[in-house]
Amino acid sequence: MADVKEEISAFIVQSLREMNYDVDEVTEETDLGPAGLDLESLALAELTVQLEDVYGLKFSDEDVETLATLNLGEFATALAARLAGAAAGRAE
Repeated sequence: MADVKEEISAFIVQSLREMNYDVDEVTEETDLGPAGLDLESLALAELTVQLEDVYGLKFSDEDVETLATLNLGEFATALAARLAGAAAGRAE
């Protein structure tokens, strides 16, 4: 799961870079919300759409609101766990 988490973190950082966010000093501890990157709701929505497209995940409106309270590492860990859960569900 660590490899998946790192892949997701890298994808998020690259996506934010493409959205013109300054991510040069972003670490796993960088908050996505006001205390860190200060992602706007539109940027969060765009990021979740990209994650849905690439990883096949689905996000509710409540999920998107929760994102702003997480740091990059927490968010990537949560997504990696969701992917692992989805893969386990498909294997059954």
